[in-house]
Amino acid sequence: MNLDNLARIDLNLLVTLQVLLEEQSVTRAANRLHLSQSALSKSLNRLRDTLDDPLFQRTAHGLKPTAHALALGKVLPQALQNLYQLTLPPSFEPATSQRHFAFSMVESAYETLIPYFIGSLLQQAPQLKLDTYGWTEKSIYDLQHGQIDFGIAGRDIHPQSQFKVDDLADGLQYQTLFSDRQVCLVRKDHPILSVLQQGKWHQEAYLAMSHVQVRCEGNDWWALDYFLANSNYHRRISTTVPDFYGAASICAHTDLIFTLPSSFAHHAQNLYPLVQIPLPFEFMPMTYVLLWHERNNQDPGHEWVRQMIVNSIPQDLKASLHTE
Repeated sequence: MNLDNLARIDLNLLVTLQVLLEEQSVTRAANRLHLSQSALSKSLNRLRDTLDDPLFQRTAHGLKPTAHALALGKVLPQALQNLYQLTLPPSFEPATSQRHFAFSMVESAYETLIPYFIGSLLQQAPQLKLDTYGWTEKSIYDLQHGQIDFGIAGRDIHPQSQFKVDDLADGLQYQTLFSDRQVCLVRKDHPILSVLQQGKWHQEAYLAMSHVQVRCEGNDWWALDYFLANSNYHRRISTTVPDFYGAASICAHTDLIFTLPSSFAHHAQNLYPLVQIPLPFEFMPMTYVLLWHERNNQDPGHEWVRQMIVNSIPQDLKASLHTE
């Protein structure tokens, strides 16, 4: 597109051309445009100079369009409609929208959050296209540069992560969805359960066990590991896997212990014979947040999707995470 040439064109002349094509009469076109015939004739002369074509021939029956004018008449209405749409305030109609939204989210959010909002969202906006990607070290960059529309991430990410909710990258905004806490899973009949019953479940016993860990942003350590390291403690991580379900499966078939967000622990227990036990020491809760770029603050489609996600979080989920 040659913007320099386009900048030299008076777009009002295109409206004049469309009316002339419809009316094929200077008198009728002038009346519609609330112009004098002299003023309209001057506009027609400017159109001829700009487009380097006579555009119309005068006949006894009015104006007859040239071949070039007829060709323009096939594309001009849509072009003017597109220009008109640019002048309208932004709008979003969920029932008919065919927009495309891309998400990047931590794995635990797939089971924990998507089931709550995906059904009602697609029911109200059945023609939307939604793409989801796993949260990676590149997700913040993708949010900043418009490669994805929304991120769902947890604050329980290692301190070297690019995601710090109190110090977000330029232009990013967030809304808290809910808070969670870390719990532990072990297989049924695990020897540690008798230790728990004896009241001897404490940090020393926890650190003496072998652990299975989910790799986060390509890193084998979570915030919990950095927290322990500050006191010169370390977990013995025997196995590291890329996903939560893999870790849950390993946990169910070994004596390894799996530390994870409590909201996901319920899903793992539905699939495997696992027992949930508390983390035996105080550790900060984690928070799931919805992220987006400020450029989309006033976009009605983005705002609608954001509200659908935020409003979908059930109160019983929030309450259960604080009371269990």
